[in-house]
Amino acid sequence: MYVIMVYDIEEKRVGKILKIGREYLTWIQNSVFEGEITAAKFRELKSKIKDKIEEEKDSVLFFKLKTKDLFDKEVIGTEKNPLANGTSYTI
Repeated sequence: MYVIMVYDIEEKRVGKILKIGREYLTWIQNSVFEGEITAAKFRELKSKIKDKIEEEKDSVLFFKLKTKDLFDKEVIGTEKNPLANGTSYTI
């Protein structure tokens, strides 16, 4: 599956979530990751994140797609990590 992960985490925990995200997905912009991931690895990712966040204060969103071919990504302005996905367009 292809996953886009977006998070809004209290500052003191941001580094921990960033490190976990980089283990499983590709960093594309502040608080945003994307990439192909197996169902088993996705469960691991969610478990590790759940152990590190405070659910009353923090938020992590996952957008799941069967394949990355199901969407187009457009970027307005500077793309933070242009190598993350070859299907991006800069306007």
